Amino acid sequence: MAAATPMVLVIDIGNTNIVLGVYAGGELREHWRVSTDKDRTTDEYAVLFRDLMAFHSLRFTDISGAIISSVVPPLTPRLERLTRRYCHVRPLIVGPGMKTGLTIRYDNPREIGADRIVNAVAAQAKYGGPAIIVDFGTATTFCALGSRGEYLGGAIAPGLIIATEALFQRASKLPRIEVTQPEHVIGKNTVTGMQAGIYYGYCGQVDRLVTLMREELGGEARVIATGGLARLIAAHAETIEIIDDFLTLDGLFLLHEKNSAPSQPQAPDPGPEAPPVQS
Repeated sequence: MAAATPMVLVIDIGNTNIVLGVYAGGELREHWRVSTDKDRTTDEYAVLFRDLMAFHSLRFTDISGAIISSVVPPLTPRLERLTRRYCHVRPLIVGPGMKTGLTIRYDNPREIGADRIVNAVAAQAKYGGPAIIVDFGTATTFCALGSRGEYLGGAIAPGLIIATEALFQRASKLPRIEVTQPEHVIGKNTVTGMQAGIYYGYCGQVDRLVTLMREELGGEARVIATGGLARLIAAHAETIEIIDDFLTLDGLFLLHEKNSAPSQPQAPDPGPEAPPVQS
């Protein structure tokens, strides 16, 4: 009987969404996006992930390896516990000491968000440098890669949803609006005026930052966009060249392959989740 195809569970924990995927034979087989909820327990996430996987005839017991990237520290141990208890694998956690293949040229490498490193690993492997990675998440991050795989740093701006919500919350007469591309820059009412200012202003911000970063990189750099709003912004941002919806998941899989032992021992069940500490 032929050996089962190894399957790797990759999990990216963001402030707004958790994105997870399953790689089989080096290819992304399925992927899902769920809301980040700091109040969910390990077991609640397990039920959610199990049900999503079941839609595609996947089970926790199919998983032979796992890796987690997180910018939400309270959730990291819960999802680590999930993979140990239900998948019976010890997950890799993206962080200091992990082999990335990148030369990090940053004042304090420990300050770099795990998602930024994961994206850089994928961009270097798939497209090479120099490159600029724009990740449209809760915050919008701009990361610069040198021609030899150096992570040089970047810029961080408020995400589009954060900016929109701030406008609604701080300006009493302005409504909460849908983030979309309006037909005209000159809005004929409050809603379309807000949409024009937010959308076209944001596209201009992206183009300006990318242009300045390209100048610092020597004038040439491939621009790769990823994240939930990448396609919306790329429709009008002139500097974006490539949209890669799975850049982060691919980066997680590449890091798993770089850092996994030939055979990963199964981890014992860590036992019940500890109750929260009462303040």
